[in-house]
Amino acid sequence: MSKVEVDQVDPQSGTTLTLGTSGDTVSIPSGVTLANAGTVTGIPASAINSGTIATARLGSGTASSSTFLRGDQTYATPAGGTNTPFTTVKKTSDQTISNGTDTLITFDNVVNESASSIFDLSNNRFTVVTAGTYLILPQLRFYDSDNRLERAQLNMRLNGSFRKTFIYFDYGYSSSNSREISLGSGYLETLSASDYIDMYAFVATNDSGSVVAESDNLGTTLGIMKIIT
Repeated sequence: MSKVEVDQVDPQSGTTLTLGTSGDTVSIPSGVTLANAGTVTGIPASAINSGTIATARLGSGTASSSTFLRGDQTYATPAGGTNTPFTTVKKTSDQTISNGTDTLITFDNVVNESASSIFDLSNNRFTVVTAGTYLILPQLRFYDSDNRLERAQLNMRLNGSFRKTFIYFDYGYSSSNSREISLGSGYLETLSASDYIDMYAFVATNDSGSVVAESDNLGTTLGIMKIIT
């Protein structure tokens, strides 16, 4: 095999320089660097069969673990966010709800939450740190021991004002046996930082007696979760 040593190869005429003919293989030995200052065309993606292409070469913008490459070859942050913060609290002891008095429901056990102290057990409220749309999941279970309950309400408050009310009416109940009543349903609330949510109960009884907000496994709970929008 002969060897030709030159400093530059130019076409004899025109501006096109051809290396080899169809079927030939042009071999570039290990350690040789191809320094390109012009434009390379016609190389199919299938010809890249080893190594990793730098993410910066795939598109414009900043490639990171929190961005993705769009169809227009730009890096972007995914829309929406995460379902945090979230918290679920419950009662572990029964609470007396007196007749005709809107009563703050007290919670004493955190079932789960995305970070510590999201729900303020000392004030029995959830205070918003991250603004957004939240799913509110209240459940209040009343225990009526002696057929006295005519009306029961679960009242959700936002910043101290009534926001959502769930009501039970029964003026014709005649049995003298005890009964249990559950109120509550999920709803969405758009909240700003520093907003706070708490939960109240109200009852009206036929003898001005009290009922109980229960604490068993089917009892009184409150779940709150920021949703992805």
